[in-house]
Order: sequence, then structure tokens, then C-alpha cells
Amino acid sequence: MIDLIKYIFRNVKHRKLRSWLTVLSILIGITAVFAILSFGLGLQNYMNTLADEAGADKLYIQAKGVGAPGTDENFMITQDDIDFVSRIRGVEEITAIYMDAGSVEYKDQIIYAFVMGINTDEMELFEESFAFEIEEGRALKDDDEGKVTLGYRYRIEDKAYEKPVRLGDEVKINDKVFDVVGFYEEVGNPADDINVYLTKSEFESLYNIKDEYGFAMVKSEKGVLPSELSEKITEKLRKHKDQKEGKEDFYVQTFEDILQTFGVIVNVLNGVLILIALISVVVACVNIMNTMYTAVLERTKEIGIMKAIGSTNSRILTIFLLESGILGLIGGAVGIGFGYLIATIGGKIAADSGFAALQPIFPWYLTVGCLVFSFLVGGVAGLLPSLQASKQKPVDSLRYE
Repeated sequence: MIDLIKYIFRNVKHRKLRSWLTVLSILIGITAVFAILSFGLGLQNYMNTLADEAGADKLYIQAKGVGAPGTDENFMITQDDIDFVSRIRGVEEITAIYMDAGSVEYKDQIIYAFVMGINTDEMELFEESFAFEIEEGRALKDDDEGKVTLGYRYRIEDKAYEKPVRLGDEVKINDKVFDVVGFYEEVGNPADDINVYLTKSEFESLYNIKDEYGFAMVKSEKGVLPSELSEKITEKLRKHKDQKEGKEDFYVQTFEDILQTFGVIVNVLNGVLILIALISVVVACVNIMNTMYTAVLERTKEIGIMKAIGSTNSRILTIFLLESGILGLIGGAVGIGFGYLIATIGGKIAADSGFAALQPIFPWYLTVGCLVFSFLVGGVAGLLPSLQASKQKPVDSLRYE
């Protein structure tokens, strides 16, 4: 078997240019497939981690409106809605969140971000639902007048502002001055990492609003299925608001629903990208087939000699199949290397741009799977030329010019 492998590598080495062009064609496809799958697996890992940290027992109640929660004044969750839902059997805890857009000024630079008003007595549920916590400084307290906590990007130079915001600095929100007392850790996307957080009372004063929330978060009791609780809340709240089925001005989503929706989008996107990448793999198959047909023609006499000294059809078939498979394997191995490099650079660029959630991972089964796939692609592409070589008659092969 060792002699057979040496013989195959000698033949590949003998046709350096043709072998390299063949390897290059499959290299491109495997590079793309490896890089795309590594990002897809990374997103799946992020969603699984988020589910573990936030917990699958969370539900979200939002008003049906235009744009982000709280930005359409015609669609709000009222305090009456919150009080009613809190009394539904299966609801362990509920917290309502104010949300609206606002101007945030620091050292004469102004940006626009979402401002959230939080009931500090229910801070634990809020942080648990968003799967983040304070990274520097402290969280808001009930008596924190003129205090604010900020998202992660405010701490980073040239992200929110030219200069990073520090603990104790002052920022203006809608022209009112607030002292910065804390920063939340990175969520993983720029929109959430630039949010601003106030106490409930400060938000009400700043926006002149009372008991009209952007959305609410619910924690289900132990043993209660969130999906069943979601249906119960929807039905009971609809009747409480005297609305017809399908005409509700709110909707209830479980955390699993949100992740599933996000997962479907990611899977569809990955599928399209992989399909595009597989086009180059098809091209590689054609190139490998062409290379192997040429190799069979060039080595017709050699095949005749091997048969004349006792080589069987199956042995000839094995030689050419292994040769085409090894071409695919070499292309796959180099492609994995390039794919790892591209994915790593892409992940760093994504992180620097604020999309820390978009990070590739490289499990062992991804590498092994791509290697096996590239070997099989090479083998399948070389099947017909290998069959042709194995069926040649020794006398005809020796006469071939």
C-alpha cells in the first residue's frame, strides 16, 4: 500500500502545473465552504449561549407598531396591561420597559440612540433577559436622580464618540445633564451596545410620559411551558382589551420563538452562500475529471504494462481513484487553511465593527468533514476516467501511440 501511495504522489508531482491548477479549483470551493460554515456554527453557538444565559423561560410582550418598540406613540403597552398579565397563572415575574429615541451629547458631539427607562426593583429580570450585566461601575438604583448607565460602545474610542466616556463624566440626554455611573458589557451588535439606561422615574420626567411602555418581559413559573403561557397571555389579554382574534394591538413571543426566527434567517442565508460556493466545487469536479482523462490517455502504455505483469482491473481502478481523491484532499487541506485565515480576519473585522456576536468557530468535525468531502469530490470526479483506465485491454494499450 505504501508503494502504491508513493507511485500516486510521483505521478501527481510529475504533472506539477496540471495538478496545481486542479488543486486550485477545489481549493477555492473548500475555502468558501469552510469559512461560511465556521461563521454559521459561530452564530449557532452564540444563540445557544444566549439561550443558556437568558433562559428559555422568558417571554416578550410588544405592541404592534412601526419601527422599534416605543418609537410609535400610537402603539404602547399600558400599566393596565402589565397589571392584568401579572395576575395570569403561570407568570412568575413581569417588568415593563420604557423605550424611545433620544439625543446623547458628550463633549459637544451628538449621536442618537435608544433610551430605556427601567424599574430598578426589577433590574435582575431585565439583565437576565438581555443576558448581560454591568462591566464597569454599578447598576442604577431607585434613588438615582441624574444618573445614567451606558452601553459598551461608549467606552471605546471612535465608536460612539471620538474620545471614550469615563465613569463620572457628564452626558446630556435631550439636553438634560446626567452623570455616568456604569457601563454594560458588550452584547454583540452596535444597536444594542449604544443604548442608554435611566431609572423609570427619570425617563418619565425626561419624556413626560407615564405608564405607557415600549415592551415588557415576562418570566414563567417553573414547570410552565413558555409556549403555552404565550398562548394563554395572548388569549386572556385580547379578551381583557376587548379585541378580536387576529386584530390584537400587541403580540407575545417566547425567547425560543425569537431564536428560532433568527436561526431560520441564518440557515437560509448560509444555505444560499454555500450553494454559491458549491458552484466552484462543481467546476473543480470538471477540472479533476479532465485531468484524470488526460492522465489515462498519457499513461495508456503504462496501463498496458501493468496489466501485462498481472495488475487487475480493480487495482488499476484503485490507483486512479486514489490519485483523483488525493488531488481533492490536497485542495481541501489547503482550502481549509485559507478558509481559517479568511474567517479569522473576518471575525476580527466584525468584532471591531461592533458585531462581536458574528464570530467563527472551528470545531474538529468541521475540519474533518471538509477533508472527507474534498476527498470524496475528487474520487467521484475521477470515477469515470478510472473506470475507463481499468477496462483497457493490455494488447490495445501496448499498441497505443
